[in-house]
Amino acid sequence: MSLLEEQIGVEQTLGSYTFSAEDIIRFATLYDPQPFHIDPEAAKKSNFGALCASGWHTTAVWMKLNVQSMAEALKMAKSRGEPLPVFGPSPGFENLKWPKPVYAGDTITYKRTIKAIRPLASRPGWSMLNMHSSAFNQDGMKVMEFDSAALVKV
Repeated sequence: MSLLEEQIGVEQTLGSYTFSAEDIIRFATLYDPQPFHIDPEAAKKSNFGALCASGWHTTAVWMKLNVQSMAEALKMAKSRGEPLPVFGPSPGFENLKWPKPVYAGDTITYKRTIKAIRPLASRPGWSMLNMHSSAFNQDGMKVMEFDSAALVKV
């Protein structure tokens, strides 16, 4: 059984990240310059009531922690002499949702669960890795979730 197959159904914590007002404004200024992401005064008057992070910022932090988590898992598997999977590209995401805003000062904890791995007949030696990811604020409220897939050679 491969390293990834052993993890099917196991929720893994990828890490946590605290969103500062400065980080929120910097990211949003570059990529999502809406008033409630870049102007604290305008954000107070918005339906959010305070400065909040772009959903894309929340998702980008997931990507950073996801890649770091995979690198750590590969390093540990290598130290144990286990065969290492090779990760390929992702065909995309589905069901991306941001049910609650992420405010300046919130600490978000990211989680990922491998749901399935299935061999690809069209690409011998490769499989499709299906995952569900979610993120929760310090109060345990879900702030993000999505399903994703990635090619992997196991």
